[in-house]
Amino acid sequence: MRKFEYVVPPRFNGAKLQDFLKYAHHYSRRLIIELKRGGMAVNGAHRRMVDPVYTGDVVEIAFIEEGCDLVPNASLNVPIVYEDDDLVIFDKPWNMSVHPAADGVDDSLGNYFAYLYGNTLTFRPVSRLDKNTTGLCMSAKSTLSAGLLIGTVEKEYIAIAEGVLPEDSGTITIPIGRVEGSIILRKPDPDGQRAVTHYTVIGRTSAHTMVQVRLETGRTHQIRVHFAALGHPLAGDTLYGGHDDLIPRHALHCAKMAFPHPFTGEPIAVESPLPADMQDLMSR
Repeated sequence: MRKFEYVVPPRFNGAKLQDFLKYAHHYSRRLIIELKRGGMAVNGAHRRMVDPVYTGDVVEIAFIEEGCDLVPNASLNVPIVYEDDDLVIFDKPWNMSVHPAADGVDDSLGNYFAYLYGNTLTFRPVSRLDKNTTGLCMSAKSTLSAGLLIGTVEKEYIAIAEGVLPEDSGTITIPIGRVEGSIILRKPDPDGQRAVTHYTVIGRTSAHTMVQVRLETGRTHQIRVHFAALGHPLAGDTLYGGHDDLIPRHALHCAKMAFPHPFTGEPIAVESPLPADMQDLMSR
């Protein structure tokens, strides 16, 4: 069980408890709803979310964490690039799903998490990567840290697109929708969800372009769909028109992650080096 205490400052004197949590400590609506079920007190006594709090009141929050229900797999080995009491960031290899597949396969990042932490922590990935995307992947260690981290993490990707992109930088704003009849495939769709991808070229060969990518939105397969829509699918991305003769998976890597710590506010930045298969592709 994780416990947190907050002292109400003068500027929130008389504010509703839920407003104090929302505006002073960035609790999401989902977290506030969850706390209504219990695990909260003010000066040791139960209060409703709509009740006022006053200067000097001590707000006590306790989250009872459920254990991980995934099958632990000790044979896996995923490097950890950052860890503290509230979160862990892995450097995920390719050919590894974040969550176990529906058929019960136990070689996902979640299964390795279950091995590391047993039944003491629930696997709560804050950032997800496709099975064949490499790089930084974060999991929170508590309900509260997960809620506070969502929407605060900035990520930078490195991708290798087929062909030579003519511009040194650009922004792709093509809406993305589902392909009918598929739960996986996405497509450019004028009636789809807003999707914005910013890119900067950082290297070219006669046949490929390496780009640094920042997402303004986080749609499924966004980078892959957007570059395919430009006529430059990612190398190895056979799902969206790429070719796998030089690399056996789509050439996409989450290289940097930056965020304020959910409790201290301290800025944290971590990096993952470009994997060997993407380096080899560009060196060829």
